[in-house]
Amino acid sequence: MTELLYQTDSYLQEFEGVVVAVDEEQRAVVLDRTAFYPGGGGQPADQGMLLVNDARYVVSKAKKAGDDVLHFIEGDALPAVGTAVHGQINWERRYQLMRTHTALHILCGVVWRDYHASVTGGNMEPLKGRMDFEFERLKGDLVHEIEEKINIEVAAARPIRVAILPREEAFQIPDLIRTKINLLPEGITQVRTVEIEGLDLQADGGTHVANTSEVGPIRITDYKSKGGINKRIYIALDA
Repeated sequence: MTELLYQTDSYLQEFEGVVVAVDEEQRAVVLDRTAFYPGGGGQPADQGMLLVNDARYVVSKAKKAGDDVLHFIEGDALPAVGTAVHGQINWERRYQLMRTHTALHILCGVVWRDYHASVTGGNMEPLKGRMDFEFERLKGDLVHEIEEKINIEVAAARPIRVAILPREEAFQIPDLIRTKINLLPEGITQVRTVEIEGLDLQADGGTHVANTSEVGPIRITDYKSKGGINKRIYIALDA
């Protein structure tokens, strides 16, 4: 089982670990602990490096495999089982994704609070993303209104807190699941929650900034209908 360091410290850029398994076929290694986010919930996996003395192994992505995290290595060489490694996250990319993920939670929180529209999907890459909602109608004046409201929440400098709760306790929280479909498998015994103080609280496994002010201005760059009552909103952030 890989210890998931990113779950409790999104700002951890470097860490020490040990290779506990090697997958030659997939060109990947499993570490006993990692700060690499393995992707999920629309957030892409981290990239970075594993350093072993003078050797550098480029990590192209990470991925959950049961209780383990696979770190996919570019090139032919792989560190052996038992090797101590020093992990480094591509921090510029990760921090952009943290800001983007939090921006989408701000959008989700405002839309849920003011229009009670459920999320039907979402995706992101560094500094831009999109989120789908159940809106009967979505026109330019409403989009402009939403943009103004989400930037008010950025300026409010709301703290963001993470907690890991027993499943039964977590599901006592009203509206914990904001997606139209509950994506939490029955076997999950603990639920990680992300709270934007005074705005939004939901189950989420991704990485976030510590305060909404870190997100910076959010621009709604486009919106469109995806059929029926499914409406898509696109956002972008400044570099």
